[in-house]
Amino acid sequence: MLVDSHCHLDFPDLANRLPDVLRHMQDNQVGLAVCIGVNLEDFPKVLALAEHEPRLFATVGVHPEYTDVEEPDENRLVELASHPKVIAIGETGLDYYWQKDQPEWQRDRFRTHIRAAKRCDKPLVVHTRDSALDTLMLLKEEGADAVGGVMHCFTENWDMARQALDLGFYISFSGIVTFKNAAIVKEVAQKCPLDRILVETDSPYLAPVPYRGKPNEPAYVRYVAEEIARLRGLSFEELAAATTNNFFRLFKHACRP
Repeated sequence: MLVDSHCHLDFPDLANRLPDVLRHMQDNQVGLAVCIGVNLEDFPKVLALAEHEPRLFATVGVHPEYTDVEEPDENRLVELASHPKVIAIGETGLDYYWQKDQPEWQRDRFRTHIRAAKRCDKPLVVHTRDSALDTLMLLKEEGADAVGGVMHCFTENWDMARQALDLGFYISFSGIVTFKNAAIVKEVAQKCPLDRILVETDSPYLAPVPYRGKPNEPAYVRYVAEEIARLRGLSFEELAAATTNNFFRLFKHACRP
């Protein structure tokens, strides 16, 4: 069995054909998927998916790119994360790609999420883009190693991965690892300890080869797993078992079916 550790099933591309998406998961041995919260306004839709479908879990958080949305505070995040189907805090982190001035409000929001995660003892789902040094700095300053988490859709180099691993974080690979020009990501996928790897789609984005450029969905996490297995000289079954066990080790509030 595989687990898609990061997807957005509440987004229209997937929500409008959810029965097909769930059937495709089953056909490709994808037993579970995590629906990631990106703002509080849409969190009820994310939670509803997890409540009504045993194969789905949810997270709660506000993505660093979102500006014109409700700003979360610790108490609000902790309250929402108390639901048994909410297994993590996030998507949170830093993104300086669009915010070139490296805004302080992003760092404040990230700190709020880390503190909430520590209070409710649930791991973090961390987004980092053009912000590796600050991401690591804040994780260290706020003591995020107390709860750990996952560096989602990892695209940084091995040094960044090593420092995240030292903080107790897991590294999650998306369809990018299947791209021919993703040499740095492939290197990290080879070097990362097998017991700290997760796989994801980030669907409906970043579809892997052979679906690159098309809408992504959780079933396609199989291609991510197959590529990592190839890079590491493992069988698909070995990689699937390892990443699934890793998922339940990190997300200890997720019930194994």
